[in-house]
Amino acid sequence: MPRPKNKEELIKISNENYVMMLKLIESFGKDEIINGKIPFDDRDKNIRDILIHLHHWHLMMLDWYKVGMSGEKPDMPAKGYTWKTTADLNMYIWEKYQSTSYNEASKMLTDSFEKVQTIIKKHTDEELFEKKRYKWTGTTSLGAYLVSATSSHYDWAMKKLKKYKKSLKSN
Repeated sequence: MPRPKNKEELIKISNENYVMMLKLIESFGKDEIINGKIPFDDRDKNIRDILIHLHHWHLMMLDWYKVGMSGEKPDMPAKGYTWKTTADLNMYIWEKYQSTSYNEASKMLTDSFEKVQTIIKKHTDEELFEKKRYKWTGTTSLGAYLVSATSSHYDWAMKKLKKYKKSLKSN
């Protein structure tokens, strides 16, 4: 998938990837969605884990945005973590949501997806893709963070889901 370079592409590709990901999930049987176990060595053990991972990264993006746009410096990626310890952060996220059901995770993801889309839609191309425009985004752009939290992350999820789907066919 091409990396979005403007607002129109970001809206289009993030929505397309999100919908493709949901359709891919729908292609699994109900039992595989709700109770299926991803059989390869990985942090994410089921489809719920993938959805909740995406949801939590949406929440972090929303927090960065809120704090950053208020003139403060957000804890990025999260308080107590650095970009070098993202694997530890992702494990914390995984652990935090283990009692969350698939249906809850799905609803949470839908809600956070819509909130991130609202942010994208309220900005101009320049506000989204001009590097160094906002102090809190450092040398990059707001759009780069939004691409990472949306279209690129949904692409990552689809690769995992396709690998899981392939493993089911080989059994």
